[in-house]
Amino acid sequence: MDLRSQEAILQLAEEHGPRKLMVILGAPDPESAEIAAETVVLGDPAYAGVLAGVQLGLDVYHVLELHDVIPADVWEEQIGVMADVLDTAELAAALASIREQRPTAPP
Repeated sequence: MDLRSQEAILQLAEEHGPRKLMVILGAPDPESAEIAAETVVLGDPAYAGVLAGVQLGLDVYHVLELHDVIPADVWEEQIGVMADVLDTAELAAALASIREQRPTAPP
């Protein structure tokens, strides 16, 4: 996750509170999805950005996990091809492992 995105997410979390935010990722592989998820839940694992050591504990999902809540026409137009080529189960498992580590109370 780039430094500008980290700054924006931190600002939003400070403004609205971490329990009112959800991060939706579109990473193409489980490894990059897991690193981005770890950044917004447990803090930047690379210790390079403003989220280094900051446990925001945000809810985080991959867009492919949200098939049931996205309107069918939007899904088909914006996500459909990605859903056909990516492994939804692997992506969901990678993010679930990070969600399980989420702090139980707001930081």
